[in-house]
Amino acid sequence: MLTVIKATLVLSESFDACVWAMASCAFFSMMRFGEVSVASRSAFSPSKHLTSKTARAGETQSIFLNEQGDLCPLAALRNLVSVVPALADDPLFSWHDAKGEVHPMVKVRAMERINSILMGCGWGTSFGHSFRIGGASFYLAKKVDPEIV
Repeated sequence: MLTVIKATLVLSESFDACVWAMASCAFFSMMRFGEVSVASRSAFSPSKHLTSKTARAGETQSIFLNEQGDLCPLAALRNLVSVVPALADDPLFSWHDAKGEVHPMVKVRAMERINSILMGCGWGTSFGHSFRIGGASFYLAKKVDPEIV
């Protein structure tokens, strides 16, 4: 499903680049989709949500990602940064409108885009928690120690 989502999205467009980065990062880091998105544009707060600079100076924030071939979350983030250059306090998972204004990605909008692709393939719909569960299942199938997962 991730392969089809990536192939369908237009990764040179900011909205789709953001959706792909969110999907790939949520899956491979086993995050809830709510951790990579916001409930509404006005709900974004740099103190509560991931920003382009994810921690204050001297603080550590850990999100564990590694290379994953064609579906690589690191490549998805590099693409997002090139398509949507953001300031340190801007949302990490953001897109820009026709005026160039940066907006945080709202969960409902991202899931609508993903589900339009999945429904077009006859697969039904996904929910945000599917990425975390899918990532955990992926790592367990690869024989990663359940304590690590």
